[in-house]
This record gives sequence, C-alpha cells and structure tokens, in this order.
Amino acid sequence: MLEVINIKDSSVGLRIDRWIKNELTKIPQSLIEKDLRNGKIKVNKKKVKSSYKLIKNDKIYLYNFSYKNLSIDKKKYIPKKKIIKETEKDIIENNDDFIVINKIAGLPVQGGTKINENVANILSNSIYFKNLKPYIVHRIDKDTSGILIIAKNRETAQQLTSLFRIRKIHKTYLALSFGQIDKEKNILDSNLIRYEGKKKIIERAITHYDTIDKNNKYTFFKLKPITGRKHQIRKHMTDLGYPIIGDNKYFYKNESRNKYLMLHAYEIKFILNNKKYNFKASIPKYFMDFLIKNNFKQKNF
Repeated sequence: MLEVINIKDSSVGLRIDRWIKNELTKIPQSLIEKDLRNGKIKVNKKKVKSSYKLIKNDKIYLYNFSYKNLSIDKKKYIPKKKIIKETEKDIIENNDDFIVINKIAGLPVQGGTKINENVANILSNSIYFKNLKPYIVHRIDKDTSGILIIAKNRETAQQLTSLFRIRKIHKTYLALSFGQIDKEKNILDSNLIRYEGKKKIIERAITHYDTIDKNNKYTFFKLKPITGRKHQIRKHMTDLGYPIIGDNKYFYKNESRNKYLMLHAYEIKFILNNKKYNFKASIPKYFMDFLIKNNFKQKNF
C-alpha cells in the first residue's frame, strides 16, 4: 500500500521526524529511524535521515505504513485563559512579522510526547496570533528562561531561520555557575557529543564567555554562543568545571540541587530587511534574588 502526502506550507523547515510525530502518529524515535532506514517513509521517493528538513512542495511517500493510532484528528489541547494572558504579558515586541517573548523557565517551546502546555500552543490561542500560525525559528531549553522569537508568517520564518543558520543572529546569555574561575574571559572551542538513537554525533561548538563577577563559591558569566548546538552552554560549562547552578541533567548532586536553572537568554541582535533589532529580556526574580543574596554586580540588568 502506497500513500502520498503533499506537505503544507506550515510544515516547511520542519524535521521529517517531527512532522511524522505531529501529523501522523506518536511513535518512538527509534521506530521512526528504522522506518526511514528501511524506506517505509521517503521524501520525493528518496530515503532521508530523521534530521532532513522539509522544503516547499516536498511529498511524503508512505510504503505499507500502519495508520493505527493516527493523531491528525486528535483533539487539540486548549490552554486555560489565565495561562494565555500570563504569557501575553511576557511579550517584549509585537509587529506584523514576529513577536519576541521573555519565556519563563519550565515552559517548553514546542509540544511532544505527554507535553501539552508549550509556547507554540499557548500563542496559537492568543490575540497576537488570531488567524495566524506561530512559526518556531529557534529554541531554548525548557528550563532556560529568556529571549525567544516567533515568526508570524512563512516568509519571515524562512528569513530568520537563514539568519540563524549563517550565524547572523547574535545571542547573549547570563549564567550563574559553581566555582571561582581564574580567566576573566576566554573562548570555549571543543567537540560536543550527542546521540540520534544509537548513532553517535560529534559537533564542534564555540562559546565566548566574560566574567561579570565572582566570589569564593560562584561565578556570574556573560556567554555568547557562536554555534547553536543542543545544550551547548550547559555542556561547555560542565566540561570547563563550572557547571551552571540548577543544571540537574549535566551536574547532579544532592547538595547542589536548585529549583531553577540559572541560565537566562538575555539579549538578541540581528538585522532583518535592512532594519537593526536589539531586544533584551529582564532576568527572573529568582535570578535577581540570587545575585543580591550573594552580593553580585547587577549592572542594570
């Protein structure tokens, strides 16, 4: 049995594995990888990897693919009005092409297995996206707070995605880490390892850091990632020997647990259609309270 599906414009730029989960069925990543390898799922009659990003006019070919547990018609989760209003208050910039939001810690950018409440879903039900679809052009970790851009149309989404890809969007993070670092500033340049299923992937990652302040227990950093690897800053700081406070994934010790990850996407700069943009996201109260408690410089953050 062969089924051919023409992708929608809203799916342009989406990874094929994410498209399968969103449009077909919530099957495990390992099974998606297997079906792609075995040619049960192809794009334009060609085998592709799970990381393949869909482009306009792509066609998905499904060969003897089971349609059990299809989620296309699954009842969508509608966030509560209170959550929508609270999220709308965190919007820093709103124009015809995109919004910029100061995302709170603990809120995922997009949905997934057993995840209903997320930025994309909340905004799609807000007044800022009435009759519009939110286009996610980049991500920050669920536990990281701060700057996030969401496009309002496909053209702007493609422009912003291209700017991220060629490293023309510049981001600055603030972080609080364990330990007192010696070098005031440095460039972290190393290979990071991640896995797609059983496949080991090694990627070069580059991060610039400056020390804002420090004491005998902690260091307050300003960091600028040049590359955009998954969990790049968190991995780099742990490898450096100065794990971020509250990072219970890469540095877990009972005595150092913290309710919040002390990592904040503070600033973003870019040029779009010959116009310069520069946005800053105020740091969360728990972050500021930590700075004050430990007598750190705040420098008008």
